[in-house]
Amino acid sequence: MDAVDGKMTDLEQLEIELLLEGVYRRYGYDFRQYAYASLRRRIWHRIHGERLKTVSELQSKALHDRSCMERLVSDLVIHVTEMFRDPGMFAAFRKQVVPMLRSLPSVRIWHAGCSTGEEVYSMAILLQEEGLYERATLYATDVNENVLQRAEQAVFPLKKMKAYTKNYILAGGKDEFSKYYTAGSDAAAFQPSLKERIVFAQHNLVTDRSFNEFHVIFCRNVLIYFDPVLQAHVHDLIYESLSGSGILVLGDKETITFTKHASSYEVLNPHEKIYGKIN
Repeated sequence: MDAVDGKMTDLEQLEIELLLEGVYRRYGYDFRQYAYASLRRRIWHRIHGERLKTVSELQSKALHDRSCMERLVSDLVIHVTEMFRDPGMFAAFRKQVVPMLRSLPSVRIWHAGCSTGEEVYSMAILLQEEGLYERATLYATDVNENVLQRAEQAVFPLKKMKAYTKNYILAGGKDEFSKYYTAGSDAAAFQPSLKERIVFAQHNLVTDRSFNEFHVIFCRNVLIYFDPVLQAHVHDLIYESLSGSGILVLGDKETITFTKHASSYEVLNPHEKIYGKIN
């Protein structure tokens, strides 16, 4: 029995390897080096969600049905986010970028891959405190419709508020963080006013084109999931979408150093990955 189970496990692992190889070759998403146990769990979640029975059936559907592929990728991409995540970046943004934005009659900011919205609400709070929110429009996009719906609700677990408050203080917050939300029994609902200048929309960085010209683009911890070809494609999209002297903010493990656009940016803050497009 153990030998049979072993062969079935080997077969399943082979199927998963073929699925990941197919997704990589067909779409450019590279999950081949991800931790196997976590991948297996997420893949089976998608198999059940598609009402299929085997990994091979999922492979066939994902390779022929782009919407299925997007659902699979959404399951495989880990949505790790929190309010004022990497508070040093927000502190640097206040100090270095906000003064640049003050000279603009209106400000357009794009949060690409916004997940459940914590980053965009953090920016809304920062802009309110800096007196810029009323002339700003924040575009929050993600490939996953489910996380976008959660983002629009602006409701987050109450148990996270302690950590979020600490981040807010380290990010240079100017008020009491608790003023921005109403606490329930187990959830915190953020002020409706924080949503007034936010536009939520589905957007796929891989397949969709630029939809506006932005003064600031946040694309943090998104590119790490893409292979080099797709990373280059997204960098082209970002460059095309930035205004003449626009600001790009990447995640702490991402860089423009090895892209063809590297010479088109000046490094405003190397530690916090804040770059200015050279006009």
